[in-house]
Amino acid sequence: MLVRLLYASRAKAPLTQDIIDQILVVSRKENPARGITGLLCHSGEIFMQVLEGGRESVSQLYTKIASDPRHQDVILLTFEEITERRFAGWTMGQVNLSRVNPSILLKYSEKPVLDPYAVSGQVSMAMLDELIATASICSRAS
Repeated sequence: MLVRLLYASRAKAPLTQDIIDQILVVSRKENPARGITGLLCHSGEIFMQVLEGGRESVSQLYTKIASDPRHQDVILLTFEEITERRFAGWTMGQVNLSRVNPSILLKYSEKPVLDPYAVSGQVSMAMLDELIATASICSRAS
């Protein structure tokens, strides 16, 4: 059974490119064996991540992330059964929203900033779909 999970969190410490790179290296190393694909968005101290894969694998990874001391204010935005993956080509894709045209963010929220706490999970997923369509995602499977 395939599922898709979207969550948001805030970093407890300031995000540096080294921290993001470390998260991506671990994800890209461990996710293939778990059958997990997905996408990590970040802006300021906010993370938004979508995970796809088997129900048990995705649930276990989300539980691990939710208890990770680097995260706070972890919130589940959507969790759904799916028939196919949207992010099958990414062991963990990445979007640094500071490098994205602000009009894409403004289309989905009151201000041109990433704030998944102020919009629905459905709106957040629509934004991710547009980022895919506009080729704003980098770092496919390594």
